[in-house]
Amino acid sequence: MRLIHLLATAALVATPIAAGAQNAPPPAPEFARVVDEGTNRSQVMVLAQHMTDVIGPRLTNSPQMRTAEAWALAKFRDFGLSNVRKEGFDFGRGWSINASSVRMVTPRPIQLTAIPIAWTPPTNGTLSAPIIVAPMSKSRHFAAWRGKLAGKIVLVSAPGKVEDATEPGFKRLTGDDIAKLDSYREPSYDPAAQARRNAAATFEEELDAFLKAEGAVGFATMSYRDNKLLHGEGYMHKAGASPSLPGVQIAAEDYRRLARLATMGPAPTLEIMSDVAYDDSDTQAYNILADLPGTDPRAGYVMAGAHYDSWAAGDGATDNAAGSAMVMEAARILKAMGVRPKRTIRFALWNGEEQALYGSINYIERYLARRPAPATPENSTQNYYNQTTRYPVTPLPGYRDLAAYFNIDNGSGKLRGIHAENNAAAVPILREWLSPFAPMGSGSVVFGRTGGTDHQFMAAIGLPAFQFIQDPLDYSSITHHSGADTFDHLKAADMRQGAMVLAWMLLQAANADTPLPRNPIPNQPVVTDPFATPDPNAE
Repeated sequence: MRLIHLLATAALVATPIAAGAQNAPPPAPEFARVVDEGTNRSQVMVLAQHMTDVIGPRLTNSPQMRTAEAWALAKFRDFGLSNVRKEGFDFGRGWSINASSVRMVTPRPIQLTAIPIAWTPPTNGTLSAPIIVAPMSKSRHFAAWRGKLAGKIVLVSAPGKVEDATEPGFKRLTGDDIAKLDSYREPSYDPAAQARRNAAATFEEELDAFLKAEGAVGFATMSYRDNKLLHGEGYMHKAGASPSLPGVQIAAEDYRRLARLATMGPAPTLEIMSDVAYDDSDTQAYNILADLPGTDPRAGYVMAGAHYDSWAAGDGATDNAAGSAMVMEAARILKAMGVRPKRTIRFALWNGEEQALYGSINYIERYLARRPAPATPENSTQNYYNQTTRYPVTPLPGYRDLAAYFNIDNGSGKLRGIHAENNAAAVPILREWLSPFAPMGSGSVVFGRTGGTDHQFMAAIGLPAFQFIQDPLDYSSITHHSGADTFDHLKAADMRQGAMVLAWMLLQAANADTPLPRNPIPNQPVVTDPFATPDPNAE
């Protein structure tokens, strides 16, 4: 989902990799065995290839995800793990694309680059209609278009201008890049801003109702990236709350051409064929869990996780078959080594992350802690942004059992270090554990927070939950949520390194004399700036 960095003071961050390694104790004998197993007998790319080339996109509750769930359960059992299971939670409808086509037929025929928007209905054949460019991003924009949309395919995005690329499309982090992560940003609590965000979060539903009431026959959005990249994100997945109209996302270059033609002459006519299907056979989504049992049942457990679901435009390779394959490979490495850790090591493949971290939230609410239920039903965006606004946090009996959680979800780049999530007491411990991997490029510990993925709400309740720092490669520029997110963009050497780092960190946490330190369980904050003047233009 969304990556948000909350960063730290230089006084509390890691020293450079080489300096940190100089003071570290020599690695334990198990380190050489982790490296041997993770390099000479690695299966990480075989696992990733099956997830991507064979299974393909894994939209939550889609038929492909059901296939992926069964395959992961079987692989964990093949590895010899224990208590392999799936745990369900309420999600909504399945949805998948069988075939689709979007063509401009006037003023000249062109096959457009486009994709159905997730959870929109099918066209039931070919839909042909003229377009109207009617940009709407807030409900107050509806008034300008009343009475003008009947029988039209409505282009609801503002075309905008082409922005020149100012950064390289492929990047590895330098030491300076990692050092820049180490700056503190003070947290803020602004209920008024939260209320505005909640109001804006309902726009997708409001737009759908407005278009239907006005007699539109379909709608289109513009991809947020150039170079014919598509993502097709849509969030109306709840049973009984599906969109009313077929919707497609059109590549930015094609969308702008349509807008120019509509401005300069007769509006183009489009033909849309969207052969998509709903699946209501099971509205539960499922997390996949497996254990490597510990020898001390009173010592609790440590955990690694990655989200297994993806969007439907590509094959979900860098987001997040990469992380899922590294989690599974770490499990295989440790089991093949025959380790007998003090604490149980648990492996999780989360579902529904792309819609609102649903899978990891369900795990938290089932085993770790609960917050009061929302006052009214929430959609996907509200479910994400409101998680940390409900107090008090009530720990469950299993809260103390989780001794550490490690997450991977930023592509297939090399693991360069870890975000300590403002857990100052954990910084020197994490640095020591990572130090044997300094020659492989991993050793930095940055104090601050990062968000947008499945460790986030565990850390938000004080648990020692962490996300790794990764080389970005072409994740943000090309592959993230896009149709280009395929196996070709995975880096095998980086993923082998990542699986080894993860296996080692799990083993250290599982055998540590004491669990990692925790932050306090948060209490209700007060308004950060009670004297702020409200923005009269904010909605």
